[in-house]
Amino acid sequence: MNSGTQPAKEAANMIDLDSDPTKLIEVVETGKQLLMTRGALTTFSITNDVAKYFAIVPAAFAATYPALNSLNFMDLHAAVLSAVIFNAIIIVLLIPLALRGVRYRPLAAAEALRNNLLIYGLGGLVVPFIGIKLIDLVLTALGVGA
Repeated sequence: MNSGTQPAKEAANMIDLDSDPTKLIEVVETGKQLLMTRGALTTFSITNDVAKYFAIVPAAFAATYPALNSLNFMDLHAAVLSAVIFNAIIIVLLIPLALRGVRYRPLAAAEALRNNLLIYGLGGLVVPFIGIKLIDLVLTALGVGA
């Protein structure tokens, strides 16, 4: 227990002070839960950014590059403002997930990855389109960014 870096020594002492070998299993489960939470948030964040770019770029540059108008399937009037507002809202909504974490369930790695991609990856692609469009509709109704 006396070799290694200082954080490793402290972690070993923390486990050793309890003198309960089952605590090591809890530490490993907590580490796995942290990794799963980080993976879920990263997956959602990346797909969320991709979806936002596909929503914003055609609407923002359609006047300069008319060919992009064919990609503007959402017909956004206040694309950039809607995306900024959506981003502020989604960050606040992700805080509880980050604090609570993703529940750890012992699954095979392939199954955990599939579930993560289906829930957070697909959610990160779909949610921005719906959220940005709803915010754009509200802003357009209020007369902002027309």
